[in-house]
Amino acid sequence: IGLTRSAAVEYAPRGIRINAVCPGVIETPMVADMLEGQAEAMAAIMQQQPIGRLGTADEVAAAAVWLCSPAASLVVGAALPVDGGYTTH
Repeated sequence: IGLTRSAAVEYAPRGIRINAVCPGVIETPMVADMLEGQAEAMAAIMQQQPIGRLGTADEVAAAAVWLCSPAASLVVGAALPVDGGYTTH
C-alpha cells in the first residue's frame, strides 16, 4: 500500500492513476481445495465475513474495471478493499 501511494504521487502529474485492489477470501478452486473437508476452518472464515459469503473473482474484476474507468478518474493512491467487510472489524 505504501508503494501504491508513493507511485501514485509520483505518476499522478503525468495523468497515470495508480491504485491497489485488496481482495479478501475469494471463492476460487485453490481456496476450495484448501478448505475441502475442513468445515471448522470454513466456519471460522465465514464468521469473519460481515457480508456472510466469500467473494467471487468477477467481483474483484469489477472493482478493477471500475478503477480503470472514467468513473474513478479522481481516485489516486487508494487501497480499495474488496473483501465483504472483513477489514471493517
